[in-house]
Amino acid sequence: PVTAMRLSYVGELGWELYTTAEHGLRLWDLLFEAGQEHGIIAAGRGAFNAMRLEKGYRLWGADMTSEHHPYEAGLGFSVGKDKEGYRGAGALAARREETAVRALRCLTVDDGVTVVMGKEPVYVNGEAAGYVTSAAYGYSIGRPIAYAWLPAAVAEGDSVEIEYFGERVRATVAAEPLFDPAMERLRG
Repeated sequence: PVTAMRLSYVGELGWELYTTAEHGLRLWDLLFEAGQEHGIIAAGRGAFNAMRLEKGYRLWGADMTSEHHPYEAGLGFSVGKDKEGYRGAGALAARREETAVRALRCLTVDDGVTVVMGKEPVYVNGEAAGYVTSAAYGYSIGRPIAYAWLPAAVAEGDSVEIEYFGERVRATVAAEPLFDPAMERLRG
């Protein structure tokens, strides 16, 4: 038994398949064999992470936690403004009206090769101002990507520095998503 859902957390037209551990290996083998004529490859968690970052998909527990609210995390579009009576509705309505002091921002690393790991400090105008939440090499865009919490005043096009093993690496705040902004690939 398999549950197949036509959705994708990596921003591509695809499926998520769920089965029990008992059937997992057999399902893997069947799909891998059937996919050979289509050029299927086994891609792991690193590829998954890179693709979600290219699409601007946030990861709970890494990019945002209970310390953050949806508006500063770039997820205000997902808050039902016409719904009432749920736990936290009043608090979210108040947050919507506030001016954010921090924001989750997408960064591209200027040197094109340095892939930070996450949790590194980010400097704005020479001062520590935030930290990296997630990072990966973006194979579709051909450069390293990082997401970081920064002061809300730091805007698209601004230059920042990420401290990486004692060195400062320049990065630029980028518009998101970095890949397929019109979401055409998800529509097939």
